[in-house]
Amino acid sequence: MKCLLLVDIQNGFCSGGNLAVPDGEAVVVVANRLMAEGGYDLVVASQDWHPADHGSFASQHPGRHPFDMGTLHGKPQMLWPDHCVQGTADADFHPALDRARIDHVQRKGENRNIDSYSAFRDNGHEALTGLSRYMIDAGVDRLDICGLATDYCVRDSVIDALLLVPGVTVRVVIDACRGIDPAGVTAAIAEMSDAGARIVTSGEVLQGVKDAAISAHRSSR
Repeated sequence: MKCLLLVDIQNGFCSGGNLAVPDGEAVVVVANRLMAEGGYDLVVASQDWHPADHGSFASQHPGRHPFDMGTLHGKPQMLWPDHCVQGTADADFHPALDRARIDHVQRKGENRNIDSYSAFRDNGHEALTGLSRYMIDAGVDRLDICGLATDYCVRDSVIDALLLVPGVTVRVVIDACRGIDPAGVTAAIAEMSDAGARIVTSGEVLQGVKDAAISAHRSSR
């Protein structure tokens, strides 16, 4: 079972959003092409879905400012601008993303007391979102991941997929990702690769689909 996981391609992380990732909206056209031409059996999208008083928001820490380092749930925590608040336009998927091709939406970050970068579990590794069980039950053994942001939610989702979905092969479609900090992106790519993920481009993914189709056609003759 071949699955594509789109990580947090939401208004809040694109231009004009409350926590915009530089050039974040550029991933949408690549994600749409992957969904249309990537030969996936299943497409899943994660969605940051925070309560208005989420503890990762700088606004909940008097005297602190966005991008200060603070603590949450006893762990170091980057304090963010209020973003992706439940039911707001900021939390919606980017309007150009082809929602009709998404089979399952996994919300995360709903517990105000702890952040959840990963689509699979919270940052304290205490509570699962349910996505690993969903993928196991669906029989996912090949997983491509892309989205926002490379150095936070994509990185953590990739590493957790490798840990929590037995036997899965993970690829990161790097041109369908954008990150916040260039040095952080470089470090995240190294972390994901060291964890066992393969770093690929969308061109490689789509060429692989074409090559497989040609091979299958020749075999059937």
